[in-house]
Amino acid sequence: MNSKVILLCCLAAVSSATPDRPGYGYPAPSHPYAPPEPSYHPPEPSYHAPPKPSYHAPEPSYHAPKPSYHAPAPSYDKGMPFDFAYAVIDPYNGLDYGHNSNSDGNVVTGEYRVLLPDGRTQIVTYTADHYNGYQATVRYEGEAHYPEPQHYKPAPKYPAPAYPPPAPAYGAPAPSYEKPKPIYPSPHY
Repeated sequence: MNSKVILLCCLAAVSSATPDRPGYGYPAPSHPYAPPEPSYHPPEPSYHAPPKPSYHAPEPSYHAPKPSYHAPAPSYDKGMPFDFAYAVIDPYNGLDYGHNSNSDGNVVTGEYRVLLPDGRTQIVTYTADHYNGYQATVRYEGEAHYPEPQHYKPAPKYPAPAYPPPAPAYGAPAPSYEKPKPIYPSPHY
């Protein structure tokens, strides 16, 4: 019975509600506010283009410097006179070269020679001084020859011995021990 009473009360409350009045007895709210008016206005432009450019190109202030170079005085002293020579001739090792040179203090003259691998001899004759520098003349003596290349032959893996194996130089060793003697007498001996 209690559930029937509650159901009837709910139905009565719903049926007594109208569109302008909610079911709890409060009137519908009214809208007391209006949308705000915009208060922002775009700013007026405050820039004004200048009437003419105010920049003036500067006058050049560079002056080319005067040359301060003077030709240097010679910085060398007169050389000492000398005379020397050497030569090596060793046909077994294929060496044949030499050098000789002499100077009067101003000009050096000389010659050196080298045996080249192709069998020719290169001879260089030269002069050198402080004005003309080093000047050389190269010439060759002899005729170049190129031997046939020798083909590679690998060595044997194990060469044959060149001597016989040694004969044994020792004999059988003589015994150096005796039969052990008992420490305690035993009837078994």
